[in-house]
Amino acid sequence: MTAATYLITVSGPDRPGVGAELFQAVHQLASESCTINDVAQITIRGYLVLCCEVTVDNTETPERLRERAIETGVVAEGIDVTVAVVEPRDFVNDKRLLVTFLAPSVTSEAFVAVFKAIASSGATCERIVHLASYPVDCYELVVRGPNHTVLREALTQSASELGLDLAVQRAGLHRRAKHLVVMDADSTLLQDEVIDLLAEACGCVDKVSEITERAMAGEIDFAESLRQRVALLKGMPASVLVDVRAKIRLTPGARTLLRTLQRLGYVPAVVSGGFVEVLAPLLSDLGVDLLEANRLEIIDGVLSGHLASAVVDRAGKARALRRFAEEVGVPLQQTVAVGDGANDIDMLSIAGLGIAFNAKAMVKQHADTALSVPYLDAVLYFLGISREEIETQ
Repeated sequence: MTAATYLITVSGPDRPGVGAELFQAVHQLASESCTINDVAQITIRGYLVLCCEVTVDNTETPERLRERAIETGVVAEGIDVTVAVVEPRDFVNDKRLLVTFLAPSVTSEAFVAVFKAIASSGATCERIVHLASYPVDCYELVVRGPNHTVLREALTQSASELGLDLAVQRAGLHRRAKHLVVMDADSTLLQDEVIDLLAEACGCVDKVSEITERAMAGEIDFAESLRQRVALLKGMPASVLVDVRAKIRLTPGARTLLRTLQRLGYVPAVVSGGFVEVLAPLLSDLGVDLLEANRLEIIDGVLSGHLASAVVDRAGKARALRRFAEEVGVPLQQTVAVGDGANDIDMLSIAGLGIAFNAKAMVKQHADTALSVPYLDAVLYFLGISREEIETQ
């Protein structure tokens, strides 16, 4: 005997018992060779949509199945039941991806563009979750399609045209597995550049700025530029480090990001071209134990103008990420790197998810995704963590 597959959909105002009534109807069919294949439900503002896919003897008709649902009492005031024949689909070559996009406000135009991009690649959207409505608007889609490369390209182009921050990641249990989240400090975790604060305290802002500009122009590399800038600090009392630390401003959302990561079992870390003497006490107060940064040489309470360690440069940051991953016990695929500068490129490239935070175009090219909003806790949305979870104490 052959069988047919139907989708039973219940919709209307939610109330206690609707689900029980639907499954009572399905249970009644079960005695006559009914198999439940799939179930899904969503409730928005008290309005319920509950779906159940069943396979039954093909002598049944949608009309008769609906009559049986009505007989069980599932159709109450304001509640509607539909039964439709569905064709089985071959998903062997289709795999799921998670598409996360956000903006200060996600418009209908953005939805049109995203869903046109999904359709153009032959993919379909299975689920939409509204992760956050403030301080940014963020949605996560579960998308199934045969060609992930085409899908990524179409979505990336649409996001770029509309100014959306977008990430496309593989779906799976790894999303909730133990993760290591490594951040740059200056202009990422912090609003400030520590070397600039030190220069201000030492009265050598112009000279430090000149060296920085030469480094950005490619005239000298980062390591040499750092040594030259540190040399200008020679003779300053070490107490200046305490003064500078008191002036440091965290990026909006930084405390929320760290607190949420720690509460959910993720491990935060900082890898910086800045200085341990400034960052370590600050990170200790924030509960961050993993730090890799440069060390200043201090002799008799005075800055010598030299470094007391190897320079933490672009390659050094990537090495630190690898080492931290080994110490924490997670594969690179479960690491997240967040940074804004050229020194972060290697780190962003090797991480499972590289996020360019308010970065220049060159840095974005080497990252998996980018954030252009000023809130660091928006990183959490790319991990599938909703605003509701963030605010749960």
